[in-house]
Amino acid sequence: MSPNGLRDRTQLQEILSLVLDRWDPAASGIRYRLVGTGAALAQGVPLPAGDIDVLVARRQDVDGFADALAGFPCLEPPAWLPDARQYFTHFAVDGVDVGASTVEVPTGADTFECIGSGPWKFYVPTTVGRHTVAAVALELRLVSELVRDRPDRYLPLIEHLRSHGSDLDLIRRSMIDRGVEPGTRHRVLAQLESRPQPAAECGLTPRGRPTPD
Repeated sequence: MSPNGLRDRTQLQEILSLVLDRWDPAASGIRYRLVGTGAALAQGVPLPAGDIDVLVARRQDVDGFADALAGFPCLEPPAWLPDARQYFTHFAVDGVDVGASTVEVPTGADTFECIGSGPWKFYVPTTVGRHTVAAVALELRLVSELVRDRPDRYLPLIEHLRSHGSDLDLIRRSMIDRGVEPGTRHRVLAQLESRPQPAAECGLTPRGRPTPD
C-alpha cells in the first residue's frame, strides 16, 4: 500500500496522538524526538509533510514501537539499514506513514537534526492530545531542508522563524557544520534578521525557538 501525506496539523495531531496512546513512551521512560517535516508542522509551520518520523536513542525502542503498532499494516519491520546507519521500522497508521528509527552516525557536533546531541539538546515541547511531544528545534529542521534544497519546505520555515524569532547562532553553526555554501548562509541569515516579508524577495528561490535541554 502507498500511504498518503498529511493534510494538515490537525491530522498530524490525530495520528500522532493515536500512536502515542498505544506506544506511550513517557510511561516507559523512552527518550524520543519528533523530527522531519512532522516536527515543523506540529510547531505550526504550514508546509508539506509526507510522513511522521520519530527518532529514538536505542534499537530496543524501535522494537517496542513496532510491537505497539502491530495492529496497523507494517510497511517495513525493524531492520538495520547499513547505508543510512539506521535501525528503522514504519507502519501505515490510518493511511499515513509513521516510522521510528535510531540514527547511528558518530559526531561531536550539536548542530544536526538527527545525529549527535543536537536533537536531544534543542527541542520544543508540543502538546498532542494528552501527551507532551518534544519536537526538534525548527532551526535544525531548517538547515536539513537547506541541505536537501527543498524550497517548498525551507521558505515556510524561514518565514515562521522570522516572525516568531530564532536562535541565529545555532542556525549559523549548523549551516557551517553541514556544509551549506557561504552565499546561501549569508542570504538565510540576512532574511532571518530582516523584517517579515516573502522569503523569495530576499533572493532565496528554488535552484519556535529551541528549548536547550
